Amino acid sequence: METERLFVALTLPAPVRAVLAGFARPLTGVTWTPPAQLHVTLRFLGDVATDALPPLMERLAKIRVAPFVLSIEGAGSFPPNRPPRTLWVGVGSGHPRLFQLRQRLDDALLASGLQLDLRTFQPHVTLARATEVPDCGATPWLNQHRQIAAPPFLVEAFDLYASELRPEGALHTLKRSFPLAK
Repeated sequence: METERLFVALTLPAPVRAVLAGFARPLTGVTWTPPAQLHVTLRFLGDVATDALPPLMERLAKIRVAPFVLSIEGAGSFPPNRPPRTLWVGVGSGHPRLFQLRQRLDDALLASGLQLDLRTFQPHVTLARATEVPDCGATPWLNQHRQIAAPPFLVEAFDLYASELRPEGALHTLKRSFPLAK
C-alpha cells in the first residue's frame, strides 16, 4: 500500500515569511527553516494511504470558517523549561476562528478514519531547530528576540501538504488549497 506523509497548514504570505526570515542569524547548532517552508501547522497527519486521499480531500473541501486575520508575535521554544530544541514564533493567540478551523478540521479527519494525536494545539511557526551542543546559540537568540513580531495577515484558505524527508531536510509540496467560506 502506497502512502504519503501529510500535514495541513496555513501558508504564510511572502511578506510575512520575509520578515520572519530576517531574524535568522548564523548560530552554532541552529538550523533555520527555509523561508519558503515557513507555515502554521494545523494538524500533522503522518503516513496516509494514497487511496484514502480523494475522500479525505472531499471532506476537507466542505470545511467552512469565515476568513480571519492572524497576528504573529512572541518567540518561544520547545520543550519548555529545558534547552531549546525548536525556536518558534507565536500565532494568533486565542483567535476563535483559528480554533474553530482546527476543530472542524479534526472533525473531518476523524470522520475520514484517521487517528489523531491528542496533544494540545499550540499554534506557531517553527523558525529553527537546535542541537544539544554546549555552545548552541539558541538561548541567547531567544532571549534577544522574545518580542519578535511580523505583520498580521488574512487567512482565506488552508492547505494540504506532502512532506518528503530528505537528508538535507524535509521537502514540502502543496497537494491542494481549500478556501474558507466567502
